[in-house]
Amino acid sequence: MTTPTPAAPTKVTLRLLEKTDREIVKLDRAIVGAVYKFQHDFRANPRQQSLRLKKLEGHDRLHSARVNADYRALLLQLSESEWLLVAVKHRGHVYENLDRLSYGINQITGSIDYVDLEIVESGVLRKGRPPVPRSAPETPQPAQERPLFADVTPEQLVELGVAEPLIPVVARLTSDEELLGLVEYAPRHTGEVLLRLRDTPYQQVLDEVTKPVEVKDIDPEDYQAAAERTDTTVITTDKDLESIIEEGDFGRWKVFLHPTQKRLVTRRYSGPARVGGGPGTGKTIVALHRVKHLVDQLGPGNSKQILLTTFNKNLAADLRARLLALGGPETVARVEIAHVDQLATRVVREADPGSVKSRIDDTRALNEWRQILLETGETKWDAEFLMDEWTQVILGQAVNSRAGYFKARRAGRGRSITRADRADIWQLTERFTQRLDEKNLETHRQVAERAARLEMARTARIEAAARDKAERGGLGNVHAESATGAWQRHRYRHIVVDEAQDLAAAHWKMLRAMVAAGPDDIFLVGDTHQRIYDNRVTLGSLGVHIRGRSAKLTLSYRTTREILKAALRVLGDESYDDLDGDEETLAGYRSVLYGSEPVVRRTHSAEEELDAITEQIKAWNDIRREDIAVCVPTNDMVAQVVARLAKSGIVSTEITADGPRVDEGVHIGTMYRFKGLEYQRMVIAGVQRGLVPRASVEALRRTDPARYQAECKRARSLLFVAATRARDALTIVWHGEPSPLMGGVAATAATH
Repeated sequence: MTTPTPAAPTKVTLRLLEKTDREIVKLDRAIVGAVYKFQHDFRANPRQQSLRLKKLEGHDRLHSARVNADYRALLLQLSESEWLLVAVKHRGHVYENLDRLSYGINQITGSIDYVDLEIVESGVLRKGRPPVPRSAPETPQPAQERPLFADVTPEQLVELGVAEPLIPVVARLTSDEELLGLVEYAPRHTGEVLLRLRDTPYQQVLDEVTKPVEVKDIDPEDYQAAAERTDTTVITTDKDLESIIEEGDFGRWKVFLHPTQKRLVTRRYSGPARVGGGPGTGKTIVALHRVKHLVDQLGPGNSKQILLTTFNKNLAADLRARLLALGGPETVARVEIAHVDQLATRVVREADPGSVKSRIDDTRALNEWRQILLETGETKWDAEFLMDEWTQVILGQAVNSRAGYFKARRAGRGRSITRADRADIWQLTERFTQRLDEKNLETHRQVAERAARLEMARTARIEAAARDKAERGGLGNVHAESATGAWQRHRYRHIVVDEAQDLAAAHWKMLRAMVAAGPDDIFLVGDTHQRIYDNRVTLGSLGVHIRGRSAKLTLSYRTTREILKAALRVLGDESYDDLDGDEETLAGYRSVLYGSEPVVRRTHSAEEELDAITEQIKAWNDIRREDIAVCVPTNDMVAQVVARLAKSGIVSTEITADGPRVDEGVHIGTMYRFKGLEYQRMVIAGVQRGLVPRASVEALRRTDPARYQAECKRARSLLFVAATRARDALTIVWHGEPSPLMGGVAATAATH
């Protein structure tokens, strides 16, 4: 059926197909500038003579339009007043390959599939494969080159929603390199299916990837409806396209929900549920959409019945900004957004409004421990061990007596201690807490533990009131309810937790008590491979039962496969828990993005290392400074980098506990500051022995091997987090001897 092309209205709606922006940004900047002008002119009047809009021979809906003398825009006409920009190509490529341009409405997903077979096959070719014939046979390859999907029939590929023009190409793939070459250019759903199908049985991929996005009763000619099901962006102003192209899709992906994630968002759970997955798989995006979904289910009102929380101030601020972008002020108005320590402080102050104690962080608390050891002359224990024992065992298990400490479990603590040791440690902890009281100080861990006890007591009162009401045949005690007021209700109806792996036991006890147990009560996302604090918990023991309600995301939409490969090498063979007593792996974790290999440099001195950082940032002069970050292991090195960049005329800003100091400039911070953040390009510096991990950890190799392993594991997670903050490019640099955790990554270094 041929679509007529009558005179268009003076203005039309222009959409941009996903992946097209990343294709355009690879063009020369002069051509990108011409694309900006083209889309402005096209939206104003696509029929103006200078654009030379014409239907391509042999195609019903595909048109070309002039961008400049050498480049053409390819557009699908969705209706008389709506167009979809699918590619910008050299005019020679367009007219020489008209029969290789394919498009249609996918009869499984209902979305638009656009495929340039010539480009796709070139992607496979560059991996060293022979050309795929234009009428590619579907017969298997010789035994020595067994196809990756030899056990999957073409009919099954169709049922999974693979774009039909690509099925002959899929049948010939024999390596992961070829698969990634294909995924780079394939429609998004096709790419997701093939990446999952590489490691997952057909039926599971059908159930988990295709069924959630399957559409019934698809009209093969209704391209307007299909466009609504396709990952596109409507361009309404000149700045829309500019921001998309300049960011290379970087900002847009932060709130876009991929179809395979949607079922996790909209599902009704019978109790607490967890979504795991590696960096960039969209866990936070799922959490944000889950919040919006829950808000949409609420009845009329203005109360904040939903809590969205995470483990620090920076992340909470980022969640607020992203939820605002996703759902607008009306969504944010129904949600309490606070980090867990802020929440605990509020609970404690409600109970004790006259408290004058000041909060101190772990660094200050550790210094107080060191003073205790100096005053007592104690040498058997170091401050770090005592701090961990106090926070993980005593506060973590709400131990409030010497006898209770004698009975406390110390699983995972490594170093075994005798009953006499426990008596000594308890005496030291009593002296420590007394010291804090005298100074009117308290740690965030103490506040969290107290808040947990207060909320648990509140829940006990609620349950007692409910039992009393039941005994009265459903009639409440007016006097009791009047006296307690709001105390007869849980604080929230739903709780959503981001970066769940970094919350302590006391935090979980508090959160569990803040919401009534029942359907959709707690929804948490996290990845224990990214745990940067020593908060090892088993959720089931804390009343958060996620068994049978856990899911895992395996496709990274942020980090390229090259960066991901280097980051995974840093993790090594360490094992990680799943927050509920079992082991979690990153098996099947893959990236849908393709890019350049990380740059790894070794320098001879600190001065040369600072020079290397500066040179790299200067070389990245094609993107905004705010999309670049430098990650280092110490605060001293942050100051050094900031000073050196300033000397070179490069504006930078330090990431503090409250976020970047100013809005402009390259972001500089320690590894701990980068959790939950992301950048287009990153430098990780100072990755050398004695800094990663810190020098004091090496001494533990002999005195406390278990703790040594735990500290190294935490340092690995920090490096893994840092490396996976980068989307497009990563440079790793150090001077002297590399960190022992770098392993094979250091072996690829070039001397600077």
